[in-house]
Amino acid sequence: MSLSTQEIQRIAQLAKLDLNPEQGEKMRGQINAFFEIVEQIKSVDTSGITPLAHPYDAVREVQLRLRPDLASEPNQRESNQQSAPSVEDGLFLVPKVIES
Repeated sequence: MSLSTQEIQRIAQLAKLDLNPEQGEKMRGQINAFFEIVEQIKSVDTSGITPLAHPYDAVREVQLRLRPDLASEPNQRESNQQSAPSVEDGLFLVPKVIES
């Protein structure tokens, strides 16, 4: 994939950038170089390779440091909702904002 000068100008216009022709050509070269790198990466055959959850997985086993999903605070819903203007069945009631 390669972008033309007109496409770079259109992208700059959409991004509200004021590029002179020299800057546009420089930008076109940089973006097209990036697309070349992407094409090289896409050409590599990765079938049969297991994706890594973390880059260190390639070097060593990584222990995920996730805490257990346990409730650490008591349920204080009723006391928290006492100052609310309107509550019904444990839910805050708010006025309708969008008319249909």
